[in-house]
Amino acid sequence: MTDLLFAPTRIGALDLPSRIVMAPLTRSRAAAGNVPSALAIEYYRQRASAALIITEATQISQQGQGYAWTPGIHTQAQIEGWAKVADAVHQEGGRIAMQLWHVGRVSHTVFQPGGARPVAPTTMPVPAQAFIPGENGQGIYADIPDPQELTIAGIQLIVADYVQAARNAITAGLDAVEIHAANGYLLDQFLNSGSNWRTDRYGGAPENRARLLLEVVDAVSAAIGSQRVGLRLSPMGKSFGMDEADPEALFHHVIAELDKRNLAYLHLVEPTVKGREIATEIDPRAQALMRDIRAGFSGPIILAGGYTRWNAERALADGRGDLIAFGRPFIANPDLPERLRLDAPLNQSDPASFFGGDARGYTDYPTLAELAERELTV
Repeated sequence: MTDLLFAPTRIGALDLPSRIVMAPLTRSRAAAGNVPSALAIEYYRQRASAALIITEATQISQQGQGYAWTPGIHTQAQIEGWAKVADAVHQEGGRIAMQLWHVGRVSHTVFQPGGARPVAPTTMPVPAQAFIPGENGQGIYADIPDPQELTIAGIQLIVADYVQAARNAITAGLDAVEIHAANGYLLDQFLNSGSNWRTDRYGGAPENRARLLLEVVDAVSAAIGSQRVGLRLSPMGKSFGMDEADPEALFHHVIAELDKRNLAYLHLVEPTVKGREIATEIDPRAQALMRDIRAGFSGPIILAGGYTRWNAERALADGRGDLIAFGRPFIANPDLPERLRLDAPLNQSDPASFFGGDARGYTDYPTLAELAERELTV
């Protein structure tokens, strides 16, 4: 078995010591004002041995929020909070990119300015629930109201919000940003024919449905430089009612356009990911589409899909991707790269503590070194 996971590489403006990326992981632990908490500073510091940390999805505006206690990057207090996170990661020798997020229709009136309905490409029922604060301080799930259709002026404001959020992230000292266009959120909603029934220049043909994504990519790249911009996509994803009728036509166009833009990387959620589950096999049509994406994009590709050390090595050796994003293993294993290198046992994560709460299940998972120290003191 080769050790491709541990080979240095470069993506955009960043030199990385390995191919092990920490995937974005929503943990719903932001402090008042959606500011990263002191616990978040420690959480990211602990995981700085990743070649690149991609932060939890971070809303670009108040309108972009859809989950309780998720951080933003649109107020001065939030910028200052993220600056502390970035500084802690950098002090440990790490690198960190912020995932920029607008949830679109996957929201609730409790989060929206003035109690408005969430925004979307098209007004239609949303087959999902929102995670909102309950009266007892615990998160609860609530039905999502039918969203309101975005106007052209509203779309233009969102593009501007992405630009300002990217600038804020760089001001806070983060090394790059990742535009979240996957998993059924706003940009994915515009891409997808199942959620975008518009008849203007943002709807209809794949070229029109991809327009907002490309406008955001171009505007953010102009603001901070394309070599500090990554993008996450989920080809053939089904999250929150996504149901693209012709994914080949859509993604062949999207990838051809993205390849012209000199991005730092493309981050792909593989079609094996089905919500919180990982399918054991990928269907032939999805396999063919992923091969086409690989062939059509000349920049680095990060793959996310429930990887282990061994199938990650195979994916790199086969040329399907250039880096591998690990999600849940990083929750319970702050020293995951070292554990992978040694093929050491992994701590098991506690799903009950994934969303919301305190240090338990967040910053209290032990490293190998800490476990060894405990054994010596017993």
